[in-house]
Amino acid sequence: MSEILTKSRARNIFYGGSLFFIIVFAVLTFQSHRYIVNTSTAGMPLSEEVVLGKHVWERHSCINCHTLHGEGAYFAPELGNVMTRWGANDDPELAYEILDGWMKAQPSGVEGRRQMPYFEITEEEMRGLAEFLRWADQTDTQNWPPNDAG
Repeated sequence: MSEILTKSRARNIFYGGSLFFIIVFAVLTFQSHRYIVNTSTAGMPLSEEVVLGKHVWERHSCINCHTLHGEGAYFAPELGNVMTRWGANDDPELAYEILDGWMKAQPSGVEGRRQMPYFEITEEEMRGLAEFLRWADQTDTQNWPPNDAG
């Protein structure tokens, strides 16, 4: 065995294998970046209102209770498809009205029920949050979640 695998052959196998996997890694990285740049999963454009809504989502730490496409906490309902469940995905004004009404009614005060805190959110921020949730709802999630309830 010692005649077949010499030190120089072992070194060449190591360098050749390393070079091969570095090339494979570089090709796959290039392909995935090209795919991401040329493929959008969003069903609607990323507007200023959507960006504002994302900032509201982050500032109030909504993900600490809610999930968005399965990411986040499971204390409160999934919000990745909430606009579809509410039937407001195609109507920004209806989406705003429903979300605004829901948020202003919190906490509900029902005993033994999980309570959402009340947030001081301006009308502009509420419209942005509604647009962010509409944008998230129209993202191609490849049929996730598997049911309408999230």
